[in-house]
Amino acid sequence: MEKINVLLVEDELVLASIVKESLEKRGFSIHIAQNGVEGWSMFKTIRPDVCIIDVMLPRKDGFSLVSDIRMVNDRIPLIFLTARTQTEDVLKGLELGADDFMKKPFSMEELVLRLKALVRRNSGASASFLPFSTESVIGKFRFNYQRLELSYGLQTANLSQREGDLLQLLIQYKNTILERKVALLKLWGDDNPFSARSMDVYITRLRKFIKSDPSLEIINYRGQGYSLVEHDRTKY
Repeated sequence: MEKINVLLVEDELVLASIVKESLEKRGFSIHIAQNGVEGWSMFKTIRPDVCIIDVMLPRKDGFSLVSDIRMVNDRIPLIFLTARTQTEDVLKGLELGADDFMKKPFSMEELVLRLKALVRRNSGASASFLPFSTESVIGKFRFNYQRLELSYGLQTANLSQREGDLLQLLIQYKNTILERKVALLKLWGDDNPFSARSMDVYITRLRKFIKSDPSLEIINYRGQGYSLVEHDRTKY
């Protein structure tokens, strides 16, 4: 089995060394860059399978680096490491195309699981907890999970992996309530406040994608969860 090739962009050398040693023991191949400029250069050279990027970096911050990466590659899985938990930071990262956030300090086992899950999904293998047909129809949209495309007519929106996972889960629970804890445990592996805040941001983004169809609505049931509701289209 080929090793997963990881680009780690982290300026805290002690942390970077710990992550490198821990992941290499688990069969990963790790390449470390200490600033955003070096990270951009290494990204173009080593062609990694997944990137782990700190938000606060010298010379070029993590947000700028991810923006550059997404200009040339809109599929590679990207994980932000951050000590910042403000909702606006999470929102900015997701808007730039990050697939996941991990708050420092973090569990190495959790990082390993998230890396493997993102790479597996990016390679086209479906997650075991998301059995589904390749393509779904909701309202006037056609959703292709494998290609992470939400289409209507000639218009196609490209979703991030996390957006695609969450939309697919909502489709599975369409017209019923998807409990917050269930979604968090399935997609994030935990239900801590930081992950919950991230999910809320993704829900906001999904609402923007489907807003052109008034027959579709993602309803928030306070204290319970979310529901993707498909109303009778003849009324619209």
